[in-house]
Amino acid sequence: MGRRSKKTRFKPRFFVFLAILIVLVVALIYFGIYKNNNISNNLNNQSAQSADSSIKAPAEATVEDITIKMTVIGDIMCHNTQYTDAYNSSSKKYDFSYVFDDVKDKLSQADITVGNLETTFAGSKIGYSSYPTFNTPEALGKALKDVGVDVLSTANNHCMDKGYTGIVNTIKELDELKIDHMGTYDSEESSNNILVKDVKGIKIAFLAYTYGTNGIAVPKDKSYAVNLIDKDKIKKDLQAAKDLDVDLISVSMHWGTEYKQNPTDEQEELADFLFENGADIILGSHPHVLEKMEKRTIKLEDGTTKDGFIIYSLGNFMSGQYYDYTRQSIILDLQITKHGDGKISIDSATYTPIYMYKSSSGSKQKYLVMDIEKALEDYKAGKKNISSSTNSTLKSELKHIYKIVGDEITEESSNSEDLEGQKDENANTNKKEE
Repeated sequence: MGRRSKKTRFKPRFFVFLAILIVLVVALIYFGIYKNNNISNNLNNQSAQSADSSIKAPAEATVEDITIKMTVIGDIMCHNTQYTDAYNSSSKKYDFSYVFDDVKDKLSQADITVGNLETTFAGSKIGYSSYPTFNTPEALGKALKDVGVDVLSTANNHCMDKGYTGIVNTIKELDELKIDHMGTYDSEESSNNILVKDVKGIKIAFLAYTYGTNGIAVPKDKSYAVNLIDKDKIKKDLQAAKDLDVDLISVSMHWGTEYKQNPTDEQEELADFLFENGADIILGSHPHVLEKMEKRTIKLEDGTTKDGFIIYSLGNFMSGQYYDYTRQSIILDLQITKHGDGKISIDSATYTPIYMYKSSSGSKQKYLVMDIEKALEDYKAGKKNISSSTNSTLKSELKHIYKIVGDEITEESSNSEDLEGQKDENANTNKKEE
């Protein structure tokens, strides 16, 4: 008999073990693949989010400070001696350009130049005239434009010298010259529009008011024509300017007492009112002589502070007047900065002393707005552009200007004043504690 092969017999437990093993292997393979895919997806998502973030949310850009120079001049007047001097009988035209030869660079180099036009451009048909009712050849306007004057206040006691027609013609002439203006208007609509100038990214609103019009009545049906000093109106206008979200508000005020070198109580009270209601810069005119300037720290309703500046009177920039101190003035330079956080600072207030010179020699072009310091330096250096008596006069005028206007305001002097103020405050605190 052949041998019978032996059959292998599997027990049930073996099959259970095998099944479990297969399930474990499958599970390990599945979860291994899933995990790897999940890690890969997470990395891809993170990379995508990072890329997306770099596109959608770049690092916040630093806002740089903006600094401008605002130059201000005083009363621009024109007496008959001046326009007669500017007349060329050969061409039968007027030319005032020579009057500004000594200072034109100082005006044109500013980012914005502001002045007070204390005459009218009513037109030749009405007839050119001098005091007491002024009407000046339009050529003066062109000369002012050519040396860089950008903005003129027209609200003053001589704005109605040639009636409402004179106001309208003056505005028309300034518009043609592209010189901006504020204070007088040819329609009610224009009187409601506040002049705003964007100077290199700093928005400045300009307002202007006068105490009166020399007794010449503004027509009742045209009360909009002249901005008279009225607190209710001024407060309303200041609020309207603030609503325009401007950075700075400059207010030209025709006020005070003629030939008085110190501000009146009314001027000082009005100045406080203006600052309290939103003015940042106050530019005074009318006295025809210089009055002091000062920088202020103004406390706002929310407890924060801001810079304020005022010059109570800039005197005459140009005129034919000859009374004491009416021929001296300054070209004022304000350095203004808008910081990255939007806050405005008035960093400095410096000035160039000037003198309305009238030559005693020659028959024409006698008038010159003279840079006093430059003239004195030239004379000292041997350049005899002026006489010895004029040299002495300029020395005296310069000394008086320094006395009335005061020291120039710089960042250094402002910091010094802040320190002095802190010292005073600390001293008062120590006294209280004692």
